[in-house]
Amino acid sequence: MSKDPALVTPSTTIKEAAKTMANEKMGFLPVGENDRLQGTLTDRDIVLRATSEGKDAESTHVKEIYSDELFYCNEDQPLEEVAQIMGSQQVRRLPVVNTDKRFVGVISIGDVAQHINPSITGEILKDVTNWA
Repeated sequence: MSKDPALVTPSTTIKEAAKTMANEKMGFLPVGENDRLQGTLTDRDIVLRATSEGKDAESTHVKEIYSDELFYCNEDQPLEEVAQIMGSQQVRRLPVVNTDKRFVGVISIGDVAQHINPSITGEILKDVTNWA
């Protein structure tokens, strides 16, 4: 799990969010305020919901394009369950929350793959990527 990853607020501009993604070398950012998650923003969200529609990156805010359907896991949740969530929701990363539902990190397929049975990892990848 990546601890203390970047978190953008809904009022962050798309340009600022894209710079954060570039600096952090990632295409995924949790969106929230005061350690409370509200959604996620991906590089794909920026391309499909902003750039392709001609929105100005300096004046368009994250709240206008982020995904508010939020999937997450708990920091004490078994990895097999986390893997099942990733597979069933077809996501490669999940925000991690503590028992108070406060944002504490992000877990990726790669993180999970290092600690569970390789056959389970294969099934997750198949589900997430829609490979037949």
